[in-house]
Amino acid sequence: MTATAAQIEQVRRMVNEPSAVIYDDTAIQSYIEAHPLVDERGQVPYTYDNWTTPPTRDDNENWLATYDLHAAAADIWEEKAAAVVGKFDFSADGASFSQSQIYEQYMKQARRHRARCAITTITMVPWARSIDDPPGDADLSN
Repeated sequence: MTATAAQIEQVRRMVNEPSAVIYDDTAIQSYIEAHPLVDERGQVPYTYDNWTTPPTRDDNENWLATYDLHAAAADIWEEKAAAVVGKFDFSADGASFSQSQIYEQYMKQARRHRARCAITTITMVPWARSIDDPPGDADLSN
């Protein structure tokens, strides 16, 4: 499923990109679709077919397109911050230019949206250790 035009416009407002000069609708759509969520009926966006080698991902046809727009906005703000990371403060002809504040403000917006991201969980699958496994967490060192 794809992100709707309303979702694209909402993210466009969240990242202060009123025109499609830098981030066109296709780019914003890809950011949105990178963050699917479990829908309100508990349906996951995709499942894995473990009968194939390697396992393949199958789209869930019962899933209602639900995305984390704040996560998409945070990704865009971080990318915008990366574009201005080289800007620095300087003084010339009696004037002071504080361009590093741009980066700080972009990162502040990224943190703001990360704090509003949807809560996600991971399902832990128990693993039976064999008698030959080393004790402790030696297998987690990789």
